[in-house]
Amino acid sequence: MAQHPSPADEQAGAGLPFPTIRNIGLGAPFRWIARGFSDLKACPTASLFYGFCFTAMGLLVTFVFEHAYQYTSAVSTGFLLLAPFFAMGLYELSRRRELGQPCSLAPTLTVWRRNAGNIAVFAAVLTVIFLIWARASLVIFAVFYTKEMPNLSGFLSQVMAFENLEFLMVYFSVGLVFALLVFAVSVVSIPLMLDRNQDAVTAMIASIRALALNPLPLLVWAALIVSLTLLGFLSFHLGLVVLMPIVGHATWHAYRELVAPLGETQPAG
Repeated sequence: MAQHPSPADEQAGAGLPFPTIRNIGLGAPFRWIARGFSDLKACPTASLFYGFCFTAMGLLVTFVFEHAYQYTSAVSTGFLLLAPFFAMGLYELSRRRELGQPCSLAPTLTVWRRNAGNIAVFAAVLTVIFLIWARASLVIFAVFYTKEMPNLSGFLSQVMAFENLEFLMVYFSVGLVFALLVFAVSVVSIPLMLDRNQDAVTAMIASIRALALNPLPLLVWAALIVSLTLLGFLSFHLGLVVLMPIVGHATWHAYRELVAPLGETQPAG
């Protein structure tokens, strides 16, 4: 079995070959979730620290929506930007467990320094996508929402009313396009940048290729992420404490299955 090289053993991303993407089966995402749960059980303290961070962000989004919904888009964008960076600590915990190292929290807090420049480039790309998404949402609201501006107390019931069907179809269709774009560029990007010091552009292209080669399994994976996140929110945010670490750890295992180790040139079946 090919060995996974540690970041310290690898050179800068500029000298690395393009990652080899494997084909995976439809059941792979469920295997990742199981392995993520195993990592959570093995590293409970550090994992749950990040779970509480996700929960705090979720509570902030809910608070803003209930008390100042006009800022919900900005805060939600912040959530979506910060979430991958909290997840970095979970990736590092999974990597350390894989190597037989202790599940220590301290080393995971600064793991972003390993490839800070390229991670910053990736964050900038995500920021641009989210800003365009937010602007598109405002335009769709202005063009297709023909009623009076909804008040705070009945925001959801007013917006989701049947008479706003055209608005809802356009709004969610455009949102789905942006969500798929974000998912496509981030499937394996951050784990790849952390593990190999890969450059951001190559990491994003590799993510897009992973989705292109494995559309059905990765759409199942996306559906699992969305479902577990919604479950976390619907459980009065308590579920986020456990579910988000599982998703974070599982993402590391998704990367391990999707991207072949250096030296393996043929995609695994």
